[in-house]
Amino acid sequence: MSSLTTSAAAPRITGTKLWVNLAMFSAVSLVVTYLSKLIPISVLGFLHFDFKDAIIVISGFLFGFLPAAAVTVVVSFIEMLTMSSTGPIGMLMNVIASAAFACPAAFIYNRNRSMKGAIIGLVTGVVCMTVMMLLWNYLITPLYMETPREVIASMLVPVFLPFNLIKGGLNLALTLIIYKPLANVLRRANLVEAGNTESASTRHIGSIIVGAILLVSFALLALVIAGVI
Repeated sequence: MSSLTTSAAAPRITGTKLWVNLAMFSAVSLVVTYLSKLIPISVLGFLHFDFKDAIIVISGFLFGFLPAAAVTVVVSFIEMLTMSSTGPIGMLMNVIASAAFACPAAFIYNRNRSMKGAIIGLVTGVVCMTVMMLLWNYLITPLYMETPREVIASMLVPVFLPFNLIKGGLNLALTLIIYKPLANVLRRANLVEAGNTESASTRHIGSIIVGAILLVSFALLALVIAGVI
């Protein structure tokens, strides 16, 4: 049994408890979004590395891909109203990016609630987000930047491709680090159904170590693509 496994099947949380959880995950995602915006690193001045997708995908791991989609929309809408200057276009791009990462990952993991399922799901999420954002940056970014589409097309591979792969990798790594501890806290608070509550094990420590190595590696790549190092 892997360290990321919580039960043989997806938890069945409904009613008030589900709404409390989704509200909590939305609030935490907004805090993480705000803190991410304080990091003075960006690409092209508007591509920011943020970590809210790790929180959103964890909500999907615990409750399913549709709740993760709901958290995505709520967080993106509130971000548009409170923190973002990109308006509806920015909200649209945030919804597409976060949903493309979190929903496939959550869907796959809830079909195979194991370390293998989590890894396959997260990697699939990174790939889906990267592909989707290449398409939508090609379609939407020329309108936002008021730049000819051929200019944006020339930036897809050297700029947008690595940015989204690195952003996805950062959130993948953070998910590996915090998912199990967060899930255990929620179980102790009776906000998530009790499943397999195995204590910290060699495999759990291993997932944290792997996640930490990936997090540092992708962070260094982020600094490279942002021109910091």
